[in-house]
Amino acid sequence: MTRSRASLFGVACLLLNSTVVLAADPEIHWPAGWQVEEVVPDAEVKAQATQVSRQRAIKNDENGATLMVMELTRTPIEAGHTVNLQGVLLEMRKSIQKDFGRTGYQSVCNKIHATTLSRLEALETTCVITENGRHVLSQTLVGALDTDKAYVFSYAGQTEAYEASKEEVSSVRDSLKL
Repeated sequence: MTRSRASLFGVACLLLNSTVVLAADPEIHWPAGWQVEEVVPDAEVKAQATQVSRQRAIKNDENGATLMVMELTRTPIEAGHTVNLQGVLLEMRKSIQKDFGRTGYQSVCNKIHATTLSRLEALETTCVITENGRHVLSQTLVGALDTDKAYVFSYAGQTEAYEASKEEVSSVRDSLKL
């Protein structure tokens, strides 16, 4: 992976790391060959949430370089609080565009549209990140709400890996038990 693509992918990974989740993990079946890890929150996040966990799987190439990252987050919703899911996804999308813009990349995201995540109605958007007009990375965000929880399933990868991993991503989405 070239240096610029490595730093670009590093930024995508940081974006995937920015959400807090509850410890009672949903059931998720990661694809064979992906490196699965539980994400431990930093001290500041731990102080804000009693039991925090996050689930992530990484697909590496034969040299150990990251090609794709999938992550599922689960966040508690306070009783009586109403979440504007479209507004949340718009802010996440804006953040992606700003972060990549600061590093010299351009990004274009499609319109937020309805989809499903497990048994829940959800919203989804995909951003295409380019460098000098060349497509180098794609990132998809899928958000869903349950009675007392919010979920974000995100996945990002280099252009070729993103395309080649579509079936694996679909398999994970289809097998989710939230």
